[in-house]
Amino acid sequence: QVQLVESGGGLVQAGDSLALSCTASGRAFRNYAMGWFRQAPGKEREFVAAISMGGAQTVYADSAKGRFTVSRDNIKNTMYLQMNSLKSEDTAIYSCAARGGGIATSGNYDYWGQGTQVTVSS
Repeated sequence: QVQLVESGGGLVQAGDSLALSCTASGRAFRNYAMGWFRQAPGKEREFVAAISMGGAQTVYADSAKGRFTVSRDNIKNTMYLQMNSLKSEDTAIYSCAARGGGIATSGNYDYWGQGTQVTVSS
């Protein structure tokens, strides 16, 4: 079992930056690929970014490329999402997820956090 807790959300203006964290407890964090997903009001959950177990491989949604950076620290059991040049359309609840196995862009993850709200005002 893995417990995931997100932090770092908040209210920012368009063009600002925000850094999210996802801290894991339970089983060995390093054994899980990790992902960030988001869900805006009235919309389905969508993939944002993912990172492999060791951190060498990353993948991004087109909407995140060039603006967001995913990283992880397996010593601190934490994954990060640095978000720059935020837009109003980035407003959503951001959730992190863990899966045993390789990196994935689908929602096929084993464990999920509760999410943190990111609101970008224009």
